[in-house]
Amino acid sequence: KEKEKERVKKKRKERGRERERQGGDRGRERLSESGRDGERRGEREGKRKSERARKSERAKKREQECERSRVRERERERKSERARERVRERGRESERTREGERE
Repeated sequence: KEKEKERVKKKRKERGRERERQGGDRGRERLSESGRDGERRGEREGKRKSERARKSERAKKREQECERSRVRERERERKSERARERVRERGRESERTREGERE
C-alpha cells in the first residue's frame, strides 16, 4: 500500500510538472497572442499618433516655409535698399562733378 501511494504521488508530481511545462507554453502563447493584440491596438493608436505627428510636422514645415519667405523678403528689401543707396550715391557723384564743371 505504501509503495502504491508513493508511486501515485510520483505520477501526480510528474503529471503536474508536465502540465506546468505545457501550461507554461500555453501561457506564453496566450501572452504572445494578447501581446499581438496589444501590438494591433498599439498600431491603431500609433496610426492616430502618427496622424497627429504628421499634422504637427506639416505645421512645422509650414512655419519653416513662412520663416524662409520672411527671410527672403528681408533679403530682397536689403538688396533694393542697397540699390537705392547706390543710385542716390551716383546722383550725388554726378551733382559733384557737375558742380566741379561749373567752377
